[in-house]
Amino acid sequence: MKKVLLITYYWPPSGGAGVQRVLKLVKYLRQNNWEPVIYTADEAEYPILDVSLAKDIPEGVTVIRKKLWEPYSFYKKFIGQKKDQKVYSGFLSENKKSSFTQKVSIWIRGNFFIPDARCFWIKPSVQFLSEYLKQNPVDAIISSGPPHTTHLIARGVKRKTKLPWIADFRDPWTQIDFYGQLMLTSIADSKHKRLERSVLKEADKVITVSWNWAKDLEKIGQRKIEIITNGFDEDDFSEIDSTQPATKFSMSHIGSLNGDRNAENFWVALKELCNEDAQFKTDLIIRLIGKNDFSVYQSIEQNGLNNQLEKIEYIPHSETGKYQQRSSVLLLFLNNTPNVLGIIPGKLFEYLAARRPILVIGNSNGDSARIVTETNAGAICDFEEAEKMKATIKDFYTRWKKNELTVSAAAIEKYSRKTIAQKFAVLLNEITS
Repeated sequence: MKKVLLITYYWPPSGGAGVQRVLKLVKYLRQNNWEPVIYTADEAEYPILDVSLAKDIPEGVTVIRKKLWEPYSFYKKFIGQKKDQKVYSGFLSENKKSSFTQKVSIWIRGNFFIPDARCFWIKPSVQFLSEYLKQNPVDAIISSGPPHTTHLIARGVKRKTKLPWIADFRDPWTQIDFYGQLMLTSIADSKHKRLERSVLKEADKVITVSWNWAKDLEKIGQRKIEIITNGFDEDDFSEIDSTQPATKFSMSHIGSLNGDRNAENFWVALKELCNEDAQFKTDLIIRLIGKNDFSVYQSIEQNGLNNQLEKIEYIPHSETGKYQQRSSVLLLFLNNTPNVLGIIPGKLFEYLAARRPILVIGNSNGDSARIVTETNAGAICDFEEAEKMKATIKDFYTRWKKNELTVSAAAIEKYSRKTIAQKFAVLLNEITS
């Protein structure tokens, strides 16, 4: 069995979306004749913790942890945040609009911490791993980013060891939705782009998770980009009882919602339906599970939907399948940003496995819409299609009242984590043959 070194910042006890791809890959790689060795951060500043994820780590897998310095203690002091409060990526603010000090800190982040706040981890990691691999050889490297610091660690190790390397982009780098909000100087922008090009050039294979993001990276790197989407793990849905009768028309969103995903027209559509149909108002539950931007709650309040809101701060990943399968409709809000075409939130694949109708609010030509359409798993409404949203929700509700609200979710097996691990193994075999 060959060995692969996986360099990742997110690893249990980290929770949230960022940890799932590598964790599930590690879970199934051995079935494809590859033994994973994990290199990750020790005592990192994870925004979400989920100890339940440890059950997915295969017995006997080597996990190497190395401490890193992160500037979050200074950041919290600078913006007046308490020490025990978490810092969320993606410009999610739970309580208020960005203050002047927050804007200054964002400018500092973008211009001085390149490629990201974990940049001080690069040099010591390259030195450590280069020595470690002399006594503990592996056959290949995979880096998973963001943070894109992981790719620069892998690049440094490859330069020293000549090991073949796969760079896996779970999200873009300079094409990510909030890149324009970093307030970069021309010098910093140039450095980000130079580092990005070097990763795209030097990696033996480059992977990303969607078709449109692959096109973007191909333009930057002038090379072929492999596409391996995210997926779902059958084990997460194997013991869930979805037969309990639904007493409420529940529309659920699982995961974080930042300001870019706050679909104003959706809340307006719900308000109008509540005003037109008293029974709909009585039956409706808006279930938000996870951290959400203050603007989301502001919109809900402005549209008179507070009584319909059920807010759940966080649940362990082991519990998400239960909530998904017992929801009437699963909500997928996409970022209303220039890179929306390539956005496929990881939760989409778990929604497919839950086999409940999905309502996508986003670009109908995007990759998320493509998957929902090809699997016949729900409906898609563009950001500005207020009347279509209203009609779609009304149709879902009518079918729910008749106990006919079901979907087939056909041909979803290709999105299973086992299949995805096989695809990674194929690429690993290619670069080591």
